Amino acid sequence: MKKLGIIGGTSWTSTALYYEQINRGVAQRLGGLHSAVLAIESLDLAPFAAMQQAEDWEGVARTAVEAGQRLKASGAQGLLLASNTLHKVSQEIGEATGLPILHIGDATADRVSADGRTRVALLGTRFVMTQPFIRERYEAKGIQLVELQPMWRTEVDRIIYDELAAGRVVRESQRKLKTLITELGKQKVQAVVLGCTELGLAVDVRANVLPVYDTTAIHSRMAVEWMLGDSEEARAAA
Repeated sequence: MKKLGIIGGTSWTSTALYYEQINRGVAQRLGGLHSAVLAIESLDLAPFAAMQQAEDWEGVARTAVEAGQRLKASGAQGLLLASNTLHKVSQEIGEATGLPILHIGDATADRVSADGRTRVALLGTRFVMTQPFIRERYEAKGIQLVELQPMWRTEVDRIIYDELAAGRVVRESQRKLKTLITELGKQKVQAVVLGCTELGLAVDVRANVLPVYDTTAIHSRMAVEWMLGDSEEARAAA
């Protein structure tokens, strides 16, 4: 099993989901008392989020690169960024550490494409919804991303930063997100991607009018596949 380094804390709520889902995935695949070999650098979100809001991406990259270097020093053989927004600086982290980055956009775009979805809505922070660093991964697969109205972009971004990232799940916000997904269904959208690793806390992926793709769950499965790939191939060849 390869050792995976996770840059988390952005937020701790979704990082906890990653820890649970990756360990469950490894246990299901290997059985017995097996669990995942992980190292986690959990960042303090308050100053980190302030840099994001100020669009100080050099500061974001510097902080994340330092975390990645510490993970490499711990023996991590690859890195997972437990945040869609953090992938804006994924190239800088990969180049500075020399480690492979398990990209959340690739993992989810591959899954959406495999299911034959070509017209989807991407929900996330305003950076994820409007900038190319995640969107281009879907578009490269021939997936059209439907633009949200500005009022909805603002509200989804607010729910993420003001509530979910602080560990708060507000019933009124859950209703708003359900209303948004219903409206998107009327626009002939084929599916919705939860392009923020906290959104799964507020959206029931099984109880909506559209198929919902949870990037946290999909990314976690990618991590399990990567960690176990070599050992399972060797076992199959034996």
